[in-house]
Amino acid sequence: MEDFLGFAQDHCIDLRSTSREAIARYVGELRTQPRRSGARVTRIDSGGFLSNATLQQRLTAVRLFFGFLVDEGLVRNNPVSRGRHTSSSRFGARGDRSLVQKFHKLPWIPTETQWTALLAVVRDEPRRNRCMLAFAYDAALRREELCELRSSDLDPAHRLLRIRAETTKGRRERVVPYSDTSGQLLRDYLLHRQCVAGDRQALFLSESPRNQGAPITLWTWSKVVRSIALRANVPSFSTHTLRHLCLTDLARSGWQLHEIARFAGHQSLETTRQYIHLSGQDLAERLAKTMRQIHSWRVDALVGAD
Repeated sequence: MEDFLGFAQDHCIDLRSTSREAIARYVGELRTQPRRSGARVTRIDSGGFLSNATLQQRLTAVRLFFGFLVDEGLVRNNPVSRGRHTSSSRFGARGDRSLVQKFHKLPWIPTETQWTALLAVVRDEPRRNRCMLAFAYDAALRREELCELRSSDLDPAHRLLRIRAETTKGRRERVVPYSDTSGQLLRDYLLHRQCVAGDRQALFLSESPRNQGAPITLWTWSKVVRSIALRANVPSFSTHTLRHLCLTDLARSGWQLHEIARFAGHQSLETTRQYIHLSGQDLAERLAKTMRQIHSWRVDALVGAD
C-alpha cells in the first residue's frame, strides 16, 4: 500500500476519483520494477523484474483498500475489479478481465541427468541436510511443514509423521509414512543432534555459530537448497521440487488421484492435477507404445482381409 500511495502522490492522483486507467498505469510501472531479492531468486515468468505472483499480491492489496473505501462510503466504485469470465467474453469479446493475468504452469521436476547431478552434491551434505531432503521427498513436505517439524511429531515404531494443522497450507492435519532409508538417516541425525544444544522441541536445528541450537528457519533452509542447486548446475531446483517429484512419482506408480490428494493434503482434486503430470519422455514412450499397437492391429487387419 505504501508503494501504491507513493505512486498516487507522484502522479497527483486523487484517491477519491481513481480510475481504472490509473490502476493500469500503476501495474505498468510495477512491471518495470526490479526484484529486491536480485539474482538469488529464480522466477521463470519475470526475468529480473517482479514475478507474476508478486504483481497479483500488490494488486490484491490495492483492491482491498478501495473495497474498504467503498464500504465506508468514501468512493462510489472500486477501480480494481476482479477478473471474471462472463458470457460476453466467450466468443472473443473483451468481457471483464483482470489487469494481471494468472499463469498456470506445470510443476517442474528434474530429468534423470539433473537428478544424478543433484545426488552427487547431496552426498557431501551434512547429516541434517540429507535427512531433511529425504523427508521432503518421502512425505511430499512443503518448506514450512518440514522446517517446523517437532520431535513429538515422529512415530519411529510405525515410521509415521504427523503434519500439524498449523504448519500446513490448508490448516488440515495429516499423517504420512516415511521409508526405512529416511528412518536410518533420521537415526544418524538424532545422534548428531544430541551434540547441538538448544530447542528440544524442534526436530531440525540450526548449526550456525550465530544461531547454534535454534530451530532452523525457512530462509536458512532456502539458502541450503539454493546452494545445492547452484553447485549441481540445476538452478530450477527449489525447496518445493521434491514435493513435485514425489507426487509425480506416485502418479507414475499407479496411485489414484484421490489417494495422492490425501497424501499431499490437498482439499481440491484440481490442485492435485496441477502437480500430477508426466514428463515429455513419458509421453513419447507412451505414444510410441500406443502407435506400435495400432500399427500392428492395422497390419493384422490387412493380412486378415487378404
